[in-house]
Amino acid sequence: GVKLKKRGYILDIRRPSIGDKLPENLNHHDIVVIFGGPMSVNDDQNFIKYEIEWLKIVIESGKPFLGICLGAQMLVKHLDGKVVKNKEGFAEVGFYKISPTEKGRKIFENQQIFYQWHDEGFDLPNNSVLLATGDRFVNQAFKYNNCYAVQFHPEVNFSLHLRWLFFVLLTKPKRLMLKGSQNVFYQLLLRIKYNKAISNWLDNFIDNYLLKNASI
Repeated sequence: GVKLKKRGYILDIRRPSIGDKLPENLNHHDIVVIFGGPMSVNDDQNFIKYEIEWLKIVIESGKPFLGICLGAQMLVKHLDGKVVKNKEGFAEVGFYKISPTEKGRKIFENQQIFYQWHDEGFDLPNNSVLLATGDRFVNQAFKYNNCYAVQFHPEVNFSLHLRWLFFVLLTKPKRLMLKGSQNVFYQLLLRIKYNKAISNWLDNFIDNYLLKNASI
């Protein structure tokens, strides 16, 4: 949100999880972003089904869309793909390396380590272009028409990272101990190391791909 505000956009924040309605069309909107969340797209909750179905409006509008983690998985479900847990029970909580495909080489040529927090991954939907892969969760980024989807969290900065860790440590500390998760102190060390580079990557991605809908 901060990145878009700096580019002159006025944010229209909707939260279907607390009853907010989504726009009936995007005539007065320029871009759509669906962020992550602690819930699963496989949960039997009305707001999840509502948001997944609403993506039809986004796709038909042709407006730029970015789905991050849960948002990416919602797009996958809308496109009749599957979202499932890792077969070996692994999660990704921390910083992990992704590998760009040939189609994603330019997008990720300057940054390939990103922050992740998930224990479910997704299949690549039909008619999508795979942009990046991972070792534990194979599909990490893809493009479908006007839509980009990433499993990782490029929007998380230092302060948000700290808030997430603090909240989870207070409420559900076991979520930081999932198989394959990184130690909290190691996460913070890597945050210091990669925070600026990831922020720079997101600036480049927004300006040269998402908002321009650049060819890949």
